[in-house]
Amino acid sequence: MGESNINSKDFLIGTLIGGFVGAAAALLFAPKAGHELRGNLNDGATQLKGRAGTWKDAAYEKGSGLKDMAYEKGSNLKSKAADSKEKFTQKTQELTKNVQGKWNERKNQETAAEEAAEELADAIEEAAEEAEDNK
Repeated sequence: MGESNINSKDFLIGTLIGGFVGAAAALLFAPKAGHELRGNLNDGATQLKGRAGTWKDAAYEKGSGLKDMAYEKGSNLKSKAADSKEKFTQKTQELTKNVQGKWNERKNQETAAEEAAEELADAIEEAAEEAEDNK
């Protein structure tokens, strides 16, 4: 199917080029006077110039439309990226606070355990000293 489209496209391009060449040959070899032939060629060139101007204007309009669409899409993507960045930053801050809170909680538990261990060690030492004194 793709090759059929390419062949159709090539055929169409060949037909257009052949038409232009045929028209030019017909103008050049037509039995007209030089003045009349130059006038016809000048008219044909003027018409071609007008068409080229029309094609230029159409291409400019399409280009402007595509530029505007690209700008709009770019702006949308930029705002989506900014929103995503903000959400990511917020989520990162929440996770950091959560981890820091858990870290502090564990640190406090360790400190309390160390204090309890020290108190227990002191109590055992006191009990051992009393036991020696009582002997």
